[in-house]
Amino acid sequence: MTLSLPVPLRRACRVLPLLALAGLASTALAAAPSAKRAPVKAAAVISDDSPDVVIYGQREDVVQFGRTLAAANQLDPEWVVAQLAQARFQPRVTQLVMPPPVGTAKNWAAYRARFVEPQRIGAGLRWWQDNAQALSRAEARYGVPPEIVAAIVGVETFYGRLTGSFKVIDALATLSFDFPSGRSDRSAFYRDELGAFLRWCAAEKRDPQSVLGSFAGAIGLPQFMPSSILKYAVDFDGDGRIDLNTHGDDVVGSVAHYLAEFGWQRGLVPTVAVTPPADVREKALMLVNDITPSLSASQMRERGAVLDAEATDALGPLALVELQNGGNAPSYVAGTRNFYVLTRYNWSAYYAMAVVDLARALRSGRTDSTATPAAPAAPAASAAP
Repeated sequence: MTLSLPVPLRRACRVLPLLALAGLASTALAAAPSAKRAPVKAAAVISDDSPDVVIYGQREDVVQFGRTLAAANQLDPEWVVAQLAQARFQPRVTQLVMPPPVGTAKNWAAYRARFVEPQRIGAGLRWWQDNAQALSRAEARYGVPPEIVAAIVGVETFYGRLTGSFKVIDALATLSFDFPSGRSDRSAFYRDELGAFLRWCAAEKRDPQSVLGSFAGAIGLPQFMPSSILKYAVDFDGDGRIDLNTHGDDVVGSVAHYLAEFGWQRGLVPTVAVTPPADVREKALMLVNDITPSLSASQMRERGAVLDAEATDALGPLALVELQNGGNAPSYVAGTRNFYVLTRYNWSAYYAMAVVDLARALRSGRTDSTATPAAPAAPAASAAP
């Protein structure tokens, strides 16, 4: 059993061997009178807030995890343990994984403004042009429109500008073996992702120490977690490997395949405009199921919601989605099954709506390529008291 020592005591344990060695050196010098005594350097003081100098490979529980993982996945145990031996605890990762402070108000208008703005739209149109052939092939195969794929890449990483600078093995090891207290423990999830990461690196003969990503271990332009790479990423350019950083075809195909696997329906719009019922009770009942589509267009109208005339039962079940705007009135949309699928990429209605609105802006800019692309003046979601 491995004992978990308080941080100051761990620091002290690392300094003690240095002090012992300094003492032995002093004794040896004293036994040789003719030798000139050299000054003994004091051991360096290590801040309790600095990254842990002891690498994870020195921990018994980590070594055992590595050997168990290797046995379960037909990996070389020495290779797995050697990779984990180089992983280091990253304090910044434990800070970034924490939820926002309690009481932080959600603000859809502010969130949207981060993603649906001229620079990102311009970059998205250029990325669409550069990957137009792959986007067309992906739509034909998976039914996902080009603007949706392009919008996801834009929201995730600004088309490759913000893919993350953390060593993925460091981030995943930190969250696997030193998940911070103060929120629900997800260390088991991250241990699964760490295993998937090493399996992927072994299969593609990648150096695990060279792969960079987000603080949570997400990789590449689409920010796939390692398990998602294994399940959903595709070699869309047929070169024999999956590259989510530099190969646009693989990025396009993988994002479209992911959405298709979660049930994307060809030709179905993700949202329709809606005004919620004026009756507070009816609106509350419609919000019970959150983003899960459960009511037909007819049923929403029966409960007092106002939908566009083209919103028919052919859309399938709908969900009344509420987006908070800080101290202002919330915004609302009616989400279809495809809106729900977008939330399987990132479990947030705000994220899904940002993808929808950026996709609309990209489609508009693509249709009228002679006009300078600009963000719509107002959110597509309707605001209501």
